[in-house]
Amino acid sequence: MDSTTPVSSFPAPGTPPPVSPPPGGWAVAAGRGAQWWVEGWRLFVAAPWIWLAITVAFASIMLVLVLVPFVGQFASTLLYPVLGGGVLIGARALDRGQPLTLGTLFACFNDRFAPLLLVALLYVGGWIVVSVLAVVILIGGIGLGTLSSILAEDPLQAGVATLGALGATGFVVVLVGFVLGIPLLMAYWFAPALVVFRRDEPLAAMKESFRANLRNVPPFLVYGLIGLGLAIVASIPFLLGWLVLTPVFAASVYASYRDIFGEPGDRATPA
Repeated sequence: MDSTTPVSSFPAPGTPPPVSPPPGGWAVAAGRGAQWWVEGWRLFVAAPWIWLAITVAFASIMLVLVLVPFVGQFASTLLYPVLGGGVLIGARALDRGQPLTLGTLFACFNDRFAPLLLVALLYVGGWIVVSVLAVVILIGGIGLGTLSSILAEDPLQAGVATLGALGATGFVVVLVGFVLGIPLLMAYWFAPALVVFRRDEPLAAMKESFRANLRNVPPFLVYGLIGLGLAIVASIPFLLGWLVLTPVFAASVYASYRDIFGEPGDRATPA
């Protein structure tokens, strides 16, 4: 397929909606969650070999960073939204009928680098808070289990009490991680795109992303269920399907952004 041909089934780029989106973006129908995957696939098949090269380069950079002792894991986490922002720019270029290049991966090594880095720091900081809270709950649960075993006269009863406390604590830890982790993911989802395309401030972008996700729970549920199925299928042939699913996913994130936040300024102004 010619990469100069627009592939989006959304309104053509340069055809703005009648008004700019409200704070938190547009609320869209549940079925749009499936359409985001369709859009992601159409953007992928517009330039599949370049997408594969970008995917391999992205994964290689992340792997090399992770292997660096002490700071590698942290550095890869910080760099993820910077490279991801470049991928989003590439998806938008294809959507506008422009060519996709490998160099697009590094398109945010400019004035958007620092804001995207701050988004990553805020995201990591949020997970640190969640992790600390989970550890505190786990230690508290172990303490209660130990106390129960000391007070119990029957060793068997003591063991059962300890296991019961650990089981209940583990459930609470998982529940806390889920309850606090999902909002954190919601705040992160659109943040890089909002920083790159609208030049929102990092904290404001994360707040806006959270509001958009909260306003569009039905389409995100549909999107997530389809994504789960695709992930299972992609994992069957020795994980090779992820070479395709990864760029399709990246392009679908752009599709979700355009659907919810598409506005005249975003569609007409290059990054």
